[in-house]
Amino acid sequence: NEPVPDGVHVIHIETAEEMADTSLRALPADIAVCAAAVADWRAAAPAEQKVKKEGGVEEWQITLVKNPDILETLSNHVDLRPTLVIGFAAETERMVEHARAKLDAKGCDWIVANDVSETGGAMGGDRNRVTVLRGDGADSWPEMTKNEVAMRLLREAASTLADRSEAAE
Repeated sequence: NEPVPDGVHVIHIETAEEMADTSLRALPADIAVCAAAVADWRAAAPAEQKVKKEGGVEEWQITLVKNPDILETLSNHVDLRPTLVIGFAAETERMVEHARAKLDAKGCDWIVANDVSETGGAMGGDRNRVTVLRGDGADSWPEMTKNEVAMRLLREAASTLADRSEAAE
């Protein structure tokens, strides 16, 4: 429900598969920030209509299939990989350990880890405390507003791109 800033093009999607396709069609890109994780799983055969509880059925089983892993797909794209790929890790325990494993497994450049446990306060609140993991280490940021986290992340990403561009010249 946030207003769309001037100069921003929004593409509305409804499924993880649509998000994956749209992300790939957006390439090439300098930076990919995969901030919103889609569900890991989806129903193999979604119902066309609401499933009513009438009819005496007391138990219903749903078969789940994996959704596409957009972060991993962008990180490992052979021809059009963005120069900088940033993912997020919403964790409830052993935040840095799990985020480091995700960084290694997905092949992205950075992982922004945040504690989404009830005590962490990230879900539903305006403030957050994150740790940014890169191949060369981790940087724990102080608690700040989510907008401040976003602005700092973008400043650091732009600086990294500028450094890489200078090094390539």
